Amino acid sequence: MAYPFSERAVRPRARRPAFPESSRSKAFRRRFWPDATAADWSDWRWQLQHRIRDLPTLEKFICLSDDERRAIARHTGPLPLGITPYYVSLISENDATQPLRRTHIPVNGEYLRTTGEAYDPLGEDHDTVVPGLVHRYPDRVLFLATGFCSTYCRYCTRSRMVGGSGEYTFSVPQWQRAIDYIAANPQIRDVLLSGGDPLTIATDKLEWLLSRLRAISHVEFLRIGTKVPVVLPQRITRDLTRMLRRYHPLWMSIHLAHPDELTLEVAESTARLADAGIPLHAQTVLLKGINDDLSVMKQLMHGMLKCRIRPYYLYACDPISGSTHFRTTVEKGLEIIAGLRGHTTGYATPTFVVDAPGGGGKVPLLPNFVVGRDGDDLLLRNFEGGIYRYPDPGGRLGSERPASGAHPATTNAHGEELP
Repeated sequence: MAYPFSERAVRPRARRPAFPESSRSKAFRRRFWPDATAADWSDWRWQLQHRIRDLPTLEKFICLSDDERRAIARHTGPLPLGITPYYVSLISENDATQPLRRTHIPVNGEYLRTTGEAYDPLGEDHDTVVPGLVHRYPDRVLFLATGFCSTYCRYCTRSRMVGGSGEYTFSVPQWQRAIDYIAANPQIRDVLLSGGDPLTIATDKLEWLLSRLRAISHVEFLRIGTKVPVVLPQRITRDLTRMLRRYHPLWMSIHLAHPDELTLEVAESTARLADAGIPLHAQTVLLKGINDDLSVMKQLMHGMLKCRIRPYYLYACDPISGSTHFRTTVEKGLEIIAGLRGHTTGYATPTFVVDAPGGGGKVPLLPNFVVGRDGDDLLLRNFEGGIYRYPDPGGRLGSERPASGAHPATTNAHGEELP
């Protein structure tokens, strides 16, 4: 009897590459790194070793403007130039206005400080209880596990510390002090690992940290804040995801800024994380001339959902020193939320927040959908502009804006009067 899966019938499976490589990446690699193999390119350590970190190297790939060239040449201190080869392949060679280029290549606007800007606008240093551990909210802490990022965003909230040295270096003994503090404070139930970028830490060291945090009985769940799946997707190896899934419940907040970041490689990195059972949420910063357009934002939100990433926060850009060229008005954020709310799925509508300067924490903002009040009825405006009544006996919301007339007309989206 012949068996359809007999030894003779089974052919050896072709060996899959460690990580997929898009046609764009392949063309870029062959043009600029002709001696690098596909295996080299898909190795996250190779990507880190070949980061673009200085002006002469960057000029091999990008035709820089005079403004960009001068800004890079004058830079000293933290938030240095740093871009992975993979991410540089996404940056326009000739267009200085391209969103991804603007978010990662310095300009002289970084050196202009305006009123209200600060090096630590959120007051994190004030709430630092031991080096690298910020305890602002009662039941959760921010654990700054590293000061290193594979790629440096020019609007980074922690521009004062990332990529620098001195007091913002991180080590296992420093981690231990933070772990001891968490263990001694049973009200802490939620630990957010950030930095820098925790996923740039070697897998064994990251597991050391996660295992010790998981061993604290009152820590209910862990979170990782990262941009690595977007700027260094090759880092999301099978070994990494196997390790991470041992420490559930584990959540991940991924930083995305523009739909051009949603590549084949990012679809793979996020699929691996989602398949490991890690809920993925996105944090996006509203940036002038980059994503402060409703059509761009909607494309980004829809693209994230297709990658199984739930849009979570849309941040007003923090007033770090030198951020004027990135910051929009708060009204622009509310305008974008109004353009999403009801016009697309709620899953694609993040919460718009201002992280209050001085350590006030995240303040959520919504467009004002309350029109006023008519007796026991609350008058609401829906996404199409129709006015609707909601019976709310005893309520006070909207009473500061009483409706004119005893029984104001309310209409649906088609202009038809409602009872």
